[in-house]
Amino acid sequence: MDRRSFLASATAATLSAALETPARAGADELPQPGSTAAGSRKQPNVLLLMSDQHKRSCMGSSGDPVAVTPHLDALAGQAMRFSNAYCNNPVCAPSRASLMTGLYSHHLETQDNSTPYSPRHATMAHHFNRAGYLTALIGKMHFVDAQTHGFDYLLDFNDWQQYLGPKTQLYADELAQANSGAGLPEIDDLWREEGDPWKGHRTRDNREGPVAVGRVSLLAEQDQFEGFVTRESERFLRNFGNTGQPFFLISSFLKPHDPFMPAQRFADMFHPDDMKLPPSYGKADKSKLPAEVVHSIELNRPTPELRDPAEARKRMAFYYASLAQMDDCAGRILSLLKELNLENDTIVCYTSDHGEMLGDLGLWQKFQFYEGSCGVPLLIRVPGNQPGVCDKPVSLVSLSATLTELADVRQIASNDGVSLTPWLKDPHSGTEHGPVFAEYGLRSRQPKYMIRDGDWKYTWWVHDIAELYNLKTDPEELHNLAAEPAYASRASELQAKLFAWYRPPT
Repeated sequence: MDRRSFLASATAATLSAALETPARAGADELPQPGSTAAGSRKQPNVLLLMSDQHKRSCMGSSGDPVAVTPHLDALAGQAMRFSNAYCNNPVCAPSRASLMTGLYSHHLETQDNSTPYSPRHATMAHHFNRAGYLTALIGKMHFVDAQTHGFDYLLDFNDWQQYLGPKTQLYADELAQANSGAGLPEIDDLWREEGDPWKGHRTRDNREGPVAVGRVSLLAEQDQFEGFVTRESERFLRNFGNTGQPFFLISSFLKPHDPFMPAQRFADMFHPDDMKLPPSYGKADKSKLPAEVVHSIELNRPTPELRDPAEARKRMAFYYASLAQMDDCAGRILSLLKELNLENDTIVCYTSDHGEMLGDLGLWQKFQFYEGSCGVPLLIRVPGNQPGVCDKPVSLVSLSATLTELADVRQIASNDGVSLTPWLKDPHSGTEHGPVFAEYGLRSRQPKYMIRDGDWKYTWWVHDIAELYNLKTDPEELHNLAAEPAYASRASELQAKLFAWYRPPT
């Protein structure tokens, strides 16, 4: 029996029973304060802080001299920082679906930003809910449809726009187009039949493509999505943090995802003239790269202005400003956790759904398996554990298995993740982990798959040339070795492991 059959049949009865629990249970169905489904012992709270499109290297604690991330850096100093963490699909909705369920994308329906995944798949919320936790999601998770996927308490883009009222016009202007990845609409189906209600009602700027290079937001700082997520997370902690019932809270920001339009005080921290283009900018050997990559380098369709290095530096400055604003908001939530005396009872994790190329190889946004796009920050602070840095390549598909094990929560359905607890205890643990895998666009015209095994990364493009990089000797990924005779055996070995994990359609 293969993995898909096992997940569909062996756990079907358990999962079906679990998903019959209403998303918002009545008061008489909730555990009594001080008790949990696992017994009378108080289990730890879990706080998962998330951002969107945070390039792994863009943190002070990762050695970036430009990034202003004091709160994440402080958390990193108390946590295990996984310096080689990867998403499983470098685009928003599929990555988040994989993170929430612990399943690789080819085991899920979500292959793009417009397709939801089935309620038959258990999420972290289902696991924690069945263990007696109060489960809450505040912010972005890009579920694509109206499912709550097991959360008791849920606030998202639609709630933010209700808060904004007429000021939603300012955000519509910033996006300039329908964009579910940035939450307008959050659910594509809402506008599918009647069309975009904002069409013809936006005040357009002078951008050349659909995505602006960046500017200061016209929304007041407190009105931006990050301010909303922060305030509502603080409200949740004040109302429910000390009731005696453990909580599982996800506070999920949009920044530094575009639009790169931060508040003024963060924009003032960074000047385009101070930005240095990446070492690999303009140096890609396009004769050895897949056609899609070459096309993206030569014509960045979302933001064509970035062909100009001055505009590229401007975009970098607004990215770093957006990142600084997100860090400031994350710091407020962490500060309140301490103020409420919850710090020593709460496991804290920080990560992002994917990275941002930010000019590496002349590329922008995500969608690729290069380190800037597929690499993500991952910090996990466990009360009582020693902080450190683990360079073991790991994957966000393991987050569900890890957080549930740390909280002593039984998973109600099996998944693909490998718990990271051995490396949280000892970053040099010899415990076998295995390679890291990622995939993109299984049902698109250009599907591709990636394996990271030790120092090596191999990408198989179904309809184009393969890529092979030694990340130890070539961290900028400038030298594709896949077609070099001297590396034929290495490429063949990695391709075999990749196809053993999942055989792509041809």
